Amino acid sequence: MTMPLITPAPEADDERRRALRRMKGLALGLLLLAAVVYLLTRNHDGLLGFVNAGAEASMVGAMADWFAVTALFRHPLGVPVPHTALIPRRKDELGRGLEEFVGENFLQEDIIRERVASAEVTRRVGDWAAEPANAARVVEEVTDVATIALGRVRDEHIVDLVEAILVPRFREEPIAPILGTFLVEAVRDDLHHGLVDLALEELSGWLEHNHDTFVEVLGERAPWWAPPKLNDAVTTRIHTEALRWLDDIRHDPRHRARAALDSMLAQLGQDLLFNDETQQRAENLKLRLLEHPQFSATGISLWKALRNALLDALRDPRGPLKVRLQAELERTAARFSTDERLQRRLDGLLSDAVVFGVSRYGTELTTVITHTIERWDGKEAAERIELHVGRDLQFIRINGTIVGGLVGVLIHMATILIP
Repeated sequence: MTMPLITPAPEADDERRRALRRMKGLALGLLLLAAVVYLLTRNHDGLLGFVNAGAEASMVGAMADWFAVTALFRHPLGVPVPHTALIPRRKDELGRGLEEFVGENFLQEDIIRERVASAEVTRRVGDWAAEPANAARVVEEVTDVATIALGRVRDEHIVDLVEAILVPRFREEPIAPILGTFLVEAVRDDLHHGLVDLALEELSGWLEHNHDTFVEVLGERAPWWAPPKLNDAVTTRIHTEALRWLDDIRHDPRHRARAALDSMLAQLGQDLLFNDETQQRAENLKLRLLEHPQFSATGISLWKALRNALLDALRDPRGPLKVRLQAELERTAARFSTDERLQRRLDGLLSDAVVFGVSRYGTELTTVITHTIERWDGKEAAERIELHVGRDLQFIRINGTIVGGLVGVLIHMATILIP
C-alpha cells in the first residue's frame, strides 16, 4: 500500500517550483539558441564552420543530458524506454541502498565517538546554562512542567494506586524481615541515635513549656482522697525529676536508658528476623493497618498536603525552591564549563549511551528509511525529489550544452588539421 508524502508549507514548494521552472527555461533556451545558430551557419566554411560544428555538438550534448536528467524521474516524452523513470520504478531499491549507506557510514562506533567528542556537549551545555537568564529559563520550564504534571494527578488516581497496587503488594510482602533487617542495621551503625536525640530534645522542650498541662494531667489521675496541696507537690516534683532525667539522658551518650533502648531495639530486630511469634505479630499488625478504613484516607491526606506544598513552592516566582534550583544549576553549569576531567567523563558516558543505543536499535532506525520509502507513491516521490534537487540537476543540461559545443569545435578543428 502506498502512502502520500507529507508535504511542507505550500509557500516553500511554490518557491522551489518557480526556481525549477527558471532553470529548465534557461537550459531549454540554450538548446534553442544552439539550434538557431546551427541553422544560420549551415553550409559555411571558415570561422562560421567552427560555429556551426560547435552549435551542432551543443544540441547533441543538451539533448543527451536532458534525456539523462529526465530519465531519473519519468519516461522521456512518455516513451517507456528501458532504464528510464528510475526513481518511480526503483525507489524501493534506492531506499535499501540509502539504509545501507547510513548504517555503514554514520552508525559506526568510531564515527559516533569522534562526533560526540568533537561536539563538546558538556562544555557547551555548561557555557549555556551558566548564564543566569538561561538558567532561569530552564528552571521556569522545569517548574512549569512539574506544576502541570502535579495538577493532572487527581485524588482518584492516588486512591487507585493505593488500593489497587500498593495495598495488595503490601499484603503479599512479609513485613517482619524488612523491619528486622532495618532495625539490626540501624542499631549496628548507630543510625537511630540522631532520632533519639531529636525526640529527647522535643520532649524536654514540651515539658519545660507545658508545666501546667503536665500537672493537670497527673492531677486528674490522683486519688480522690488525696489533699490538693499534696497532689500539687507530688506532680511538681515528678515534673522536675522528669526534666532532670531527660536532661541526663540528652547529655550522657552512655546513659543506662540509651543502652536499654539499644538493647531493646537490637533484640526486637533479631526477633523480627528469627522469632516466629514476633513475626506473626508484626504481620497481624500490618494487616490490621491495611484493612483499616482510614489507611486510604491517610494516604490521600498525605498526598494532598505534599502536592499543595509543592505547588505553592513551584508557583512562587521568588520562592526558595526556584532560587535554590537556579543557584544549583548555575553552580553545576560553571563546573561543566571549567572542569575538564568532568567534561571528559560525562562526554564519555554520553558516547557510551549513544553507542549502546545505536548498537541496540540502529537496525530499527535505518529500517525506518526503507519502510517509509516503500510506502511512498512512486510518481509522487519522483515529483517531490525533483522539486528539491531538480533545479541543481538542470546545471547538468547547461554544462552539457556548453561542454558539447566546445568539444564540437575541437572535433571540427581536428577534422581540418588531420589529413
